[in-house]
Amino acid sequence: MFSKRIFDICCVLIGLLVLTPLFLLVATWIKLDSRGPVFFLQTRIGQFEKPFKIIKFRTMYFNQSGIHLTIGRDNRITRCGHFLRKYKIDELPQLINVLRGEMSLVGPRPEVPEYVDLYPNTIKEYVFSVPVGMTDYASIEFHNESELLATSIHPETDYITKILPIKLAYHQKYVSERSLLLDIYLIFKTFKRILVGN
Repeated sequence: MFSKRIFDICCVLIGLLVLTPLFLLVATWIKLDSRGPVFFLQTRIGQFEKPFKIIKFRTMYFNQSGIHLTIGRDNRITRCGHFLRKYKIDELPQLINVLRGEMSLVGPRPEVPEYVDLYPNTIKEYVFSVPVGMTDYASIEFHNESELLATSIHPETDYITKILPIKLAYHQKYVSERSLLLDIYLIFKTFKRILVGN
Protein backbone atom coordinates (compact mmCIF):
# COMPACT_ATOMS: atom_id res chain seq x y z
CA MET A 1 0.00 0.00 0.00
CA PHE A 2 1.69 3.16 -1.25
CA SER A 3 -0.20 5.46 1.13
CA LYS A 4 0.87 3.26 4.06
CA ARG A 5 4.54 3.73 3.15
CA ILE A 6 4.12 7.51 2.87
CA PHE A 7 2.35 7.53 6.25
CA ASP A 8 5.19 5.49 7.79
CA ILE A 9 7.93 7.75 6.45
CA CYS A 10 6.20 10.97 7.53
CA CYS A 11 5.56 9.64 11.04
CA VAL A 12 9.08 8.25 11.39
CA LEU A 13 10.81 11.45 10.28
CA ILE A 14 8.76 13.48 12.75
CA GLY A 15 9.27 10.85 15.44
CA LEU A 16 13.04 10.69 15.03
CA LEU A 17 13.29 14.49 15.10
CA VAL A 18 11.22 14.76 18.29
CA LEU A 19 12.80 11.76 19.99
CA THR A 20 16.48 12.58 19.30
CA PRO A 21 17.02 14.12 22.79
CA LEU A 22 15.41 11.03 24.39
CA PHE A 23 17.63 8.75 22.29
CA LEU A 24 20.71 10.58 23.55
CA LEU A 25 19.58 10.34 27.18
CA VAL A 26 18.78 6.64 26.89
CA ALA A 27 22.10 5.93 25.14
CA THR A 28 23.97 7.67 27.96
CA TRP A 29 22.01 5.77 30.62
CA ILE A 30 22.71 2.42 28.96
CA LYS A 31 26.46 3.13 28.74
CA LEU A 32 26.61 4.24 32.37
CA ASP A 33 24.53 1.31 33.58
CA SER A 34 26.49 -1.60 32.10
CA ARG A 35 29.29 -2.56 29.74
CA GLY A 36 28.42 -3.08 26.09
CA PRO A 37 26.96 -1.36 23.03
CA VAL A 38 23.95 0.96 23.11
CA PHE A 39 22.01 -1.00 20.49
CA PHE A 40 21.06 -4.65 20.28
CA LEU A 41 20.71 -6.22 16.83
CA GLN A 42 18.85 -9.47 16.28
CA THR A 43 17.87 -11.40 13.17
CA ARG A 44 14.12 -11.37 12.55
CA ILE A 45 12.03 -12.45 9.58
CA GLY A 46 10.34 -9.73 7.55
CA GLN A 47 7.99 -9.45 4.60
CA PHE A 48 8.29 -12.29 2.05
CA GLU A 49 10.31 -14.19 4.72
CA LYS A 50 13.36 -11.97 4.20
CA PRO A 51 15.72 -11.84 7.22
CA PHE A 52 16.79 -8.47 8.59
CA LYS A 53 18.43 -7.07 11.71
CA ILE A 54 15.94 -5.53 14.10
CA ILE A 55 17.32 -2.60 16.14
CA LYS A 56 16.58 -2.12 19.83
CA PHE A 57 18.17 -0.35 22.75
CA ARG A 58 20.21 -2.95 24.65
CA THR A 59 18.39 -4.00 27.82
CA MET A 60 20.44 -7.07 28.75
CA TYR A 61 23.94 -7.49 30.06
CA PHE A 62 26.41 -7.86 27.19
CA ASN A 63 27.02 -11.33 25.68
CA GLN A 64 24.11 -12.99 27.49
CA SER A 65 22.83 -16.30 26.14
CA GLY A 66 19.72 -18.35 26.75
CA ILE A 67 16.23 -18.62 25.30
CA HIS A 68 14.92 -15.83 23.07
CA LEU A 69 12.11 -15.07 25.52
CA THR A 70 12.41 -12.87 28.58
CA ILE A 71 10.64 -14.17 31.67
CA GLY A 72 9.44 -11.79 34.39
CA ARG A 73 12.34 -10.26 36.34
CA ASP A 74 14.87 -12.00 34.08
CA ASN A 75 18.32 -11.70 35.69
CA ARG A 76 19.84 -11.05 32.25
CA ILE A 77 18.10 -7.67 32.12
CA THR A 78 20.03 -4.59 33.26
CA ARG A 79 18.75 -2.10 35.82
CA CYS A 80 17.80 0.47 33.19
CA GLY A 81 16.59 -2.34 30.95
CA HIS A 82 13.62 -3.06 33.18
CA PHE A 83 12.41 0.54 32.82
CA LEU A 84 13.05 0.67 29.08
CA ARG A 85 11.11 -2.55 28.56
CA LYS A 86 8.20 -1.54 30.78
CA TYR A 87 7.49 1.57 28.69
CA LYS A 88 8.58 -0.02 25.38
CA ILE A 89 11.31 2.61 24.98
CA ASP A 90 13.73 -0.15 23.93
CA GLU A 91 11.58 -0.61 20.79
CA LEU A 92 11.94 2.99 19.55
CA PRO A 93 15.11 2.40 17.44
CA GLN A 94 12.92 0.25 15.20
CA LEU A 95 11.84 3.55 13.69
CA ILE A 96 15.14 3.22 11.80
CA ASN A 97 14.02 -0.19 10.51
CA VAL A 98 10.80 1.45 9.33
CA LEU A 99 12.71 4.25 7.59
CA ARG A 100 14.88 1.65 5.83
CA GLY A 101 11.78 -0.17 4.60
CA GLU A 102 12.42 -3.33 6.62
CA MET A 103 9.38 -2.76 8.82
CA SER A 104 6.20 -0.73 9.03
CA LEU A 105 4.76 1.10 12.03
CA VAL A 106 1.94 -1.45 12.11
CA GLY A 107 2.05 -5.05 10.93
CA PRO A 108 2.60 -8.58 12.24
CA ARG A 109 5.38 -8.49 14.81
CA PRO A 110 8.54 -10.10 13.39
CA GLU A 111 9.77 -13.26 15.11
CA VAL A 112 13.18 -14.90 15.26
CA PRO A 113 13.81 -17.58 12.58
CA GLU A 114 13.46 -20.45 15.06
CA TYR A 115 9.84 -19.57 15.83
CA VAL A 116 8.98 -18.70 12.24
CA ASP A 117 10.04 -22.24 11.29
CA LEU A 118 7.11 -23.45 13.41
CA TYR A 119 4.50 -21.49 11.42
CA PRO A 120 2.23 -23.67 9.24
CA ASN A 121 3.24 -23.04 5.61
CA THR A 122 -0.11 -21.66 4.47
CA ILE A 123 -0.29 -19.25 7.41
CA LYS A 124 3.37 -18.28 6.97
CA GLU A 125 2.83 -17.21 3.37
CA TYR A 126 -0.26 -15.18 4.28
CA VAL A 127 1.28 -13.43 7.30
CA PHE A 128 4.46 -12.48 5.45
CA SER A 129 2.57 -11.08 2.47
CA VAL A 130 2.58 -7.71 4.26
CA PRO A 131 5.35 -5.73 5.98
CA VAL A 132 6.08 -6.70 9.58
CA GLY A 133 5.50 -3.95 12.11
CA MET A 134 6.41 -2.29 15.40
CA THR A 135 2.94 -3.00 16.78
CA ASP A 136 -0.21 -4.93 15.96
CA TYR A 137 -3.15 -6.68 17.62
CA ALA A 138 -0.86 -9.28 19.21
CA SER A 139 1.57 -6.68 20.63
CA ILE A 140 -1.33 -4.93 22.36
CA GLU A 141 -2.87 -8.15 23.67
CA PHE A 142 0.44 -9.55 24.95
CA HIS A 143 2.03 -6.31 26.18
CA ASN A 144 2.82 -8.10 29.47
CA GLU A 145 4.02 -11.33 27.87
CA SER A 146 7.09 -11.72 30.09
CA GLU A 147 4.92 -11.48 33.23
CA LEU A 148 2.52 -14.09 31.83
CA LEU A 149 5.40 -16.47 31.13
CA ALA A 150 6.93 -15.85 34.56
CA THR A 151 4.26 -18.10 36.08
CA SER A 152 5.04 -20.94 33.68
CA ILE A 153 7.10 -24.00 34.59
CA HIS A 154 8.10 -24.44 30.93
CA PRO A 155 7.91 -20.90 29.46
CA GLU A 156 9.28 -21.63 25.98
CA THR A 157 6.99 -24.63 25.52
CA ASP A 158 4.01 -22.59 26.71
CA TYR A 159 4.97 -19.75 24.38
CA ILE A 160 5.10 -22.09 21.39
CA THR A 161 1.95 -24.08 22.20
CA LYS A 162 -0.28 -21.42 23.79
CA ILE A 163 0.78 -17.88 22.90
CA LEU A 164 2.23 -18.29 19.40
CA PRO A 165 -0.99 -19.74 17.89
CA ILE A 166 -2.99 -16.79 19.28
CA LYS A 167 -0.44 -14.36 17.86
CA LEU A 168 -0.70 -16.01 14.46
CA ALA A 169 -4.49 -15.67 14.59
CA TYR A 170 -4.09 -11.96 15.35
CA HIS A 171 -1.58 -11.60 12.50
CA GLN A 172 -4.05 -13.15 10.07
CA LYS A 173 -6.78 -10.86 11.40
CA TYR A 174 -4.58 -7.82 10.70
CA VAL A 175 -3.72 -8.96 7.17
CA SER A 176 -7.38 -9.52 6.33
CA GLU A 177 -8.49 -6.15 7.75
CA ARG A 178 -5.48 -3.95 7.02
CA SER A 179 -6.06 -0.30 6.15
CA LEU A 180 -4.55 3.06 6.98
CA LEU A 181 -7.38 3.79 9.41
CA LEU A 182 -6.74 0.48 11.19
CA ASP A 183 -3.04 1.36 11.46
CA ILE A 184 -3.87 4.71 13.08
CA TYR A 185 -6.30 2.99 15.48
CA LEU A 186 -3.70 0.39 16.52
CA ILE A 187 -1.01 3.05 17.03
CA PHE A 188 -3.26 5.00 19.41
CA LYS A 189 -4.36 1.80 21.16
CA THR A 190 -0.68 0.88 21.62
CA PHE A 191 0.07 4.25 23.25
CA LYS A 192 -2.95 3.83 25.53
CA ARG A 193 -1.89 0.32 26.57
CA ILE A 194 1.66 1.48 27.37
CA LEU A 195 0.55 4.56 29.33
CA VAL A 196 -2.51 3.32 31.21
CA GLY A 197 -2.24 -0.44 30.92
CA ASN A 198 -5.64 -1.12 29.32
